[in-house]
Amino acid sequence: MPSPFTLVLTGQSLIHHDVRQVSDEGFAAIKSLIRQADIAFTNFETTIFGQHGGWPMKGSYFGCSAPVVLDALKDVGFNALALSNNHAFDLGPPGILSTLEEVAARDFLHAGIGADLSQARQPGIKTFGKRSVALVAMDAGPGPATMYAADATDQRPARPGVNGLEVSRIFEVDALRFETLSSIQAMFQSSPMERGNYAQPHDPPELRSAGDIDFYGTIFRRASDNRRRILVDEASLEIHLSAIRKAAAEGAFVIAYLHHHHWEPSWRNVPVWVQTFARTCIDAGAGVFVSHGAPVLQPIEIYRHAPMFYGLGNFLFHLNEGEVVWSAPEVWKSVVATCRFDADAQLQSIDLHPIVIGGEHLGAQNYHERIVPVPAPKALATEMIEDLATRSHAHGVSISFENNRGTINQCHSSGIKTVC
Repeated sequence: MPSPFTLVLTGQSLIHHDVRQVSDEGFAAIKSLIRQADIAFTNFETTIFGQHGGWPMKGSYFGCSAPVVLDALKDVGFNALALSNNHAFDLGPPGILSTLEEVAARDFLHAGIGADLSQARQPGIKTFGKRSVALVAMDAGPGPATMYAADATDQRPARPGVNGLEVSRIFEVDALRFETLSSIQAMFQSSPMERGNYAQPHDPPELRSAGDIDFYGTIFRRASDNRRRILVDEASLEIHLSAIRKAAAEGAFVIAYLHHHHWEPSWRNVPVWVQTFARTCIDAGAGVFVSHGAPVLQPIEIYRHAPMFYGLGNFLFHLNEGEVVWSAPEVWKSVVATCRFDADAQLQSIDLHPIVIGGEHLGAQNYHERIVPVPAPKALATEMIEDLATRSHAHGVSISFENNRGTINQCHSSGIKTVC
């Protein structure tokens, strides 16, 4: 019979340095915490430059890492990695193949990329003790169509790449703005073929209704209010939900993972479409939902006894010297979440250990020297947990602060919503 187990979840690991070389008491304490878990999960936010080689597929925000960083993550205590993210294709198909090879060689539970689409969609499955754990990992972009895996056809070979969740972005605008856009497009005599050339990073978008206009790769729709909407493709959604259902039906505890960069104007807020998607994953049988993309800590929700971490920010965030675009203080603060489940995989409690990458006193000009996370000192830890508690309260979750960490106590269910 399966036993109770612990699952540790952290922010994403954008890792370019071998952190085994770092001697720091605070980092050692965090490693000790992670190593105690049965399952320790992070998102591997880079690609491996290995024996398959590769070429930079980006100008800005490009990153790749040597295989040794996987040994470093293993040393930290991680044994489960999501690979579906916006950096997975930074070296093109060769980077995908090298990453798969090196991750498998180290026996990580992993999912989210593949040598073709069929493989990229497959959940990773691994047994920890007597418990089968499945990871279903996907990326919702935005990103170029070429980064997503494709199966071979009669006319095209297979493409190694990322497991994509297909979404579309639509701007709803009032009648006056809609007519202005239409007149601008008509003035320049823009044909659909010409507009398709400007549709990057996506392939030319598909209009969803006869009244929509494709304005150089962005869809606008006439509406009474002005707002941006992210729509999840139903067929794509069903493919991923089927993978979750099948793994759950076969007895696995399922981790559903989503990476995306469709952020709200305030990137600390949860997009409504992500909340809906997360609940749908839990309804399909996932035991936990976790997401990254916005490099900041977002609220936590408990739904049908399952925790949903909408954004855990960063755990490792290695920058090059001079990269100051990530100067916002919230980029460097997160939590290590320890989730305790009973033998029936029912959530019992969650401990939230506040961390700060590089310590709170490192100079603002030295972001590239913020190599490892350390426990947040008490005053900062209190501030972080109180802020997270306030934002999570809106999602029905109560977080207390004690012993320099946040705690979500045993949960009970009221209908379909769980109250903690």
